[in-house]
Amino acid sequence: MSKEVTDATFASRVEQVAGPVLVDFWAPWCGPCRMLAPVLDELEKEWAGKLEIYRLNVDDNPSTAGRFGIMSIPTLLLFKNGQVVQQVIGYQNKARLSATLRPHLS
Repeated sequence: MSKEVTDATFASRVEQVAGPVLVDFWAPWCGPCRMLAPVLDELEKEWAGKLEIYRLNVDDNPSTAGRFGIMSIPTLLLFKNGQVVQQVIGYQNKARLSATLRPHLS
């Protein structure tokens, strides 16, 4: 997964989009974040056209991370119509994460 979002692009790529957008709040030094990346890569391929997935490096983009009260990483926020509809904190395997997110994709 290579799509990055920043403090500068967050509004246009996430908050102003009608469909579901998942944002992975992460940092390069975070082990669980690195473990989650391949899971998100798989989901991105499986749900292409149904879900956009972006990464936001909390070290490089503290304003957005602070605005959403991100205290632990990885934290995933699922947005629909610019509003947070689901939050997942910590590493989740693919089956568990899919089950959590799937109800919001219809």
